[in-house]
Amino acid sequence: MRTSCRWSVLNTLSSILSCYTIFILFSALQACFARDNITIESGLADGQTLVSAGNRFQLGFFGPSRGSNVKRYVGIWYASNSQIVVWVANRDNPILDRTGVLSIANDQLKLSDERGKIYWSTQRGAKRSKLVAKLNDTGNFILLDERLRVNLWESFTEPTDTFLFGMKMDAKFLLTSWSSEEDPSSGNFIFKQDQGVEQLVVMEKSTIHWKSSRPDAGKIIKSDELPPTIVNFLTFSQSKNPRVYQDKRMVMTFNGKLQYWDFDADMNSWSSIWSEPNNNCSVFNFCGNFGTCNTNSGLPCKCLPGFQPKFMDKWKAGEFSDSCSRNHTSSCGNYFLSLKRMKVENSDSSYEAKDETDCRGECLKNCQCQAYSFVGQRDYTTSCLIWSEDLKDLQEDEDDGYDLNIRVALSDIEASTRNCETCGTNSVPYPLSTGPKCGDPMYFSFHCNNDTGKLSFMAPNGRYSVVAVNPDTRTFVIQMKAEEANNCAALHASASRILQFNQSSPFNVTSSCSGELGNLTSDSTLEGTVEVEISWKPPLEPMCSSSADCKDWPHSTCNENKNGQRRCLCNSTYHWDGLVLNCTREAGQLGESSDKSKPLALILGISLPIGTAFLCAAVSIYGWREKVVKR
Repeated sequence: MRTSCRWSVLNTLSSILSCYTIFILFSALQACFARDNITIESGLADGQTLVSAGNRFQLGFFGPSRGSNVKRYVGIWYASNSQIVVWVANRDNPILDRTGVLSIANDQLKLSDERGKIYWSTQRGAKRSKLVAKLNDTGNFILLDERLRVNLWESFTEPTDTFLFGMKMDAKFLLTSWSSEEDPSSGNFIFKQDQGVEQLVVMEKSTIHWKSSRPDAGKIIKSDELPPTIVNFLTFSQSKNPRVYQDKRMVMTFNGKLQYWDFDADMNSWSSIWSEPNNNCSVFNFCGNFGTCNTNSGLPCKCLPGFQPKFMDKWKAGEFSDSCSRNHTSSCGNYFLSLKRMKVENSDSSYEAKDETDCRGECLKNCQCQAYSFVGQRDYTTSCLIWSEDLKDLQEDEDDGYDLNIRVALSDIEASTRNCETCGTNSVPYPLSTGPKCGDPMYFSFHCNNDTGKLSFMAPNGRYSVVAVNPDTRTFVIQMKAEEANNCAALHASASRILQFNQSSPFNVTSSCSGELGNLTSDSTLEGTVEVEISWKPPLEPMCSSSADCKDWPHSTCNENKNGQRRCLCNSTYHWDGLVLNCTREAGQLGESSDKSKPLALILGISLPIGTAFLCAAVSIYGWREKVVKR
């Protein structure tokens, strides 16, 4: 019994090994008999494939897996994964049946159907005697004159959405995205090199979607923006071991991302190790002209001090591309808003300046000058950068950013009894205060670091970074460490407890947590932090020591109130409105006499003529009656 069992097991193992051996032999035979080229005598029909010599790439027909309509394309994909298509011949002209044939005829490579209709072809050249189209292990499909050993055409010079090692970036090079994940037709995004300033750009139709930083001399891209391996990959550097780059590819995706992929042999899978744009602020000019973007905040965009959204409704809805406009139409003032570590689009001009005063003076000479930056260069020369057009692609907290000086009106940035001086990209509106000479002392809970341009909020238990201030809603947003909270209510309670606001405090944590712009959120890109929105209560009348302190508060006079405090108290016919921060007329006082006189005038206007008519009629009747009596 045991012997028969042993033989049964051995027979089973023998069968398995035989099947495995047959599979290996079949695969080896398939590799041996698979062809990697097309000749004049042998075309490639739908259902057939070419396989490169090292079995790295395949060329054949494919179509979308979804949908009932037949669409057939000729493409190249990895032999290990047919879903990764790296090149498509007839991407914008699919064959609508399965009769397609790729062949060599009339000295050109062409794709046609059974009716002879041509869907794609290479340019026709001089008459050749022996043409061959061959698929290489690099993924390059080449049409060559085998007798003369001359390449007549290659797919590497006409890429679709994928860059493979061996391609050359030049003035004609571009990658065009697919329309969707399964539709290889030309999409909306194009990756190319901007020859004017030697930058890499991604275009969304006619609009810049992403742009690399301005490179150092002799480079097409900043070395600190991309890993060296990617730079070498794109620039086709002469590497001692080019095989290092064979399992890598750059893809322009249908949703506008430029991705660099690397094949992990141990995991037998592809992984994306670099992608741009990788956040909202990476999208070129995401916040529009004169709008600044902050990657460290869940509230990505805000207008610079002295500017406001062109279309407030769109801005509140999260559409920032319409830009910000100046509060004052003229930009020809003598005052500048100074910002630290700012990323900005390339300057319009530059020259070697003696010092910052010289640079500032150069900007003041021309009303078209919007901003300037005095910078030092590596060769120990100093440069003055001038921006004459609207400032674009502004971003805060860039390690290699500029100290930027933006031309504004003095009233937009100066400190007054109403507003404190701007702090970096944040305005400090009344009643908020950063010192004893501005704002309301009750709201003196803010500090401005002039060296960094950072605004912070001083709560009873500590100091927190302020990322946004919204005077329209009387709210500001701070960043604080996230505590364990699995819902909005818990997070709100936690923030209120940590900040230790008492009933007399003019500040309150906003209770809303709907995720809308301006509400309490945990979308910050800083790991382990949350953003908490805090509101402030409408203030009392401004404090004063003399009438001069009330000059910015019309219809008020410096007097003592019931509590013995000297404040800018409103005149007799006015009352203080903490929401609009002004003295407004008492209800019933504004036009009261004229309003009350209107009904009286209306009554008199109607009753007087009627009364006169009745009086005249009565007199006439009385006269007629007297005559009758006498008769």
